[in-house]
Amino acid sequence: MTVLQQAAEARVASIELAAATRAEKDAALLLMADRLIERADDIVAANAVDVQNARTAGSPEAMIDRLTLTAERVAAMADGLRQLAALPDPVGDVVRGSTLANGLELRQIRVPFGVVGIIYEGRPNVTADAAGICLKSGNAVLLRGSGSAQSSNAAIVSVLRKAVADAHLPANAIQLLDATTRDSVKELMRARGLVDVLIPRGGASLIKTVVEESTVPVIETGVGNCHVYVDEGADLEKALGVVLNSKTQRLSTCNTAESLLVHSSLAESFLPLVVEELVAAGVTVHGDPRVAGFDGVVPATEEDWGREYLSADIAVAVVDSMDDALDHIRRYGTGHTEAIVTESLVSARRFAARVDAAAIMINASTRFTDGGEFGFGAEIGISTQKLHARGPMGLPELTSTKYIVTGNGHTR
Repeated sequence: MTVLQQAAEARVASIELAAATRAEKDAALLLMADRLIERADDIVAANAVDVQNARTAGSPEAMIDRLTLTAERVAAMADGLRQLAALPDPVGDVVRGSTLANGLELRQIRVPFGVVGIIYEGRPNVTADAAGICLKSGNAVLLRGSGSAQSSNAAIVSVLRKAVADAHLPANAIQLLDATTRDSVKELMRARGLVDVLIPRGGASLIKTVVEESTVPVIETGVGNCHVYVDEGADLEKALGVVLNSKTQRLSTCNTAESLLVHSSLAESFLPLVVEELVAAGVTVHGDPRVAGFDGVVPATEEDWGREYLSADIAVAVVDSMDDALDHIRRYGTGHTEAIVTESLVSARRFAARVDAAAIMINASTRFTDGGEFGFGAEIGISTQKLHARGPMGLPELTSTKYIVTGNGHTR
């Protein structure tokens, strides 16, 4: 079946799904969770094929870890679906409403997009997350995972589709596209009129390709060259904790810090501490000339300042003022998350006002930029664009709106 045929079937399913009640959607989500647990052995067995293929191909261990599913990780996927069922349904929410001077009643309400295409890499857990978030928000979804996870994704989607059908909702609300060639990506990006929005999740090259080549509207998600700026007069204990957590809590996420900027007044007191701790944690420090003299530091190149490492690496520079830090972030940042550690309320406010990013952290780790951490529940990704959605994209961000106008024979 072609991508356009699958998209046409998704369009039909989306019409039925848009009218589903919260109770119907939640029942489907809970059944999807139960079936994942019941079929965990089958899913893990299918995943083992992908993992073996990745090892044979010489894939890095970090990539293999993201690819690997265990019974515990399948259980976590099921828990995520149950958490979704407990969240409020955004569909039908009244964004605003009023009675006009002429007596017309005006309401703006949330409605599903319709058909959402998601192009993503690596992690097969995204398959269940994305399917659940789209179903809860009333959208049919076309999932285009990576070829490296094809067996895993096929097993997961098979389980989810059967559960949705058994819950008396359209199975075609969840469909997996062929990932053996790039043709399916190209067709999906050209399915304007059948697909309402595309969301790419992955590395910079994937996102760039989708944004530049798609005729379907795209919500651009999170390449993260996130910075931590340690300001003059910062509490060094706080700063050390924030830097280490931002960099080392999890290496392969878009909200992990990739760059550290330290005010020159703290170079003698803070740099020895933070470099020692980073190196002890297994992080390679790429430093500017004022940092390169410390043990374990390698000289930074121009490329290092703009990199999203997604690995045990960090670029470190000394700056002489907040203005220098702001200039550095404007030049190399990706608009994801930027953090400042400072005891000055004036500095915190100035940083927050002048940095252009989806999230600003003040005396807090960059790792908090996350739908779950923000209390939104599940997220489909972190948007770094400025139209429609910015930051963690929860259920409301997967809806559009329409106006309902009620009159009594009104004419203009």
